[in-house]
Amino acid sequence: MNANEHTTVHLAVYDTLADWEVGYVTAHINNETWQQTPGRYKIQTVSVGLDPVTTAGGLRVLPDSLLAELKPADSAMLILPGNDLWPTDAYKPYVDKAREFLDAGVPVAAICGATGALALAGLLDDRAHTSNAAAFLDSLGYAGGQHYKEEHVVVDRDLITAGANAPVEFARAIFERLELYKAPVLDSWYKLYGEQDPAGFYELMSA
Repeated sequence: MNANEHTTVHLAVYDTLADWEVGYVTAHINNETWQQTPGRYKIQTVSVGLDPVTTAGGLRVLPDSLLAELKPADSAMLILPGNDLWPTDAYKPYVDKAREFLDAGVPVAAICGATGALALAGLLDDRAHTSNAAAFLDSLGYAGGQHYKEEHVVVDRDLITAGANAPVEFARAIFERLELYKAPVLDSWYKLYGEQDPAGFYELMSA
């Protein structure tokens, strides 16, 4: 088994990436404090090129690796944040890579506009899913409307989808799929960040 197999979580980065939608994900995968197996995973950014990209918040990110060289067998998951590129040809390589991952049985997590791109590509036609709103996806003329769920996050087989207003739920679903935390720790994590219950903090401190 190669050193990266099933240990690297790949975060797609591109101009207009919505910083706030993946902040919980990146920060907590890289924080080993409460993890079930500390150090098992690492985040690696991936993009169509190696030039710096500028996020929606104006941060400049230097990609670690090239999308074209990414193989599903070398990844634990591909995460697609929201962005303004999703309805354009510039986003097609990311959709193609998501299809490759799903065909290989490797998880993909998409939030906000990234779900729109997957819808346009037909990747939501036969999977339960969610997004920013049913009307958002319906406006695209996709064929998966009967599978839409009015929920913060939906997991169907190897696909995690979420709306822009659910970054905490998106993170929780990713952590659960990766088995990053034991169940009681994940419950306390969500109690703190999702329910804003300070009891979650003290539970985490004693974990």
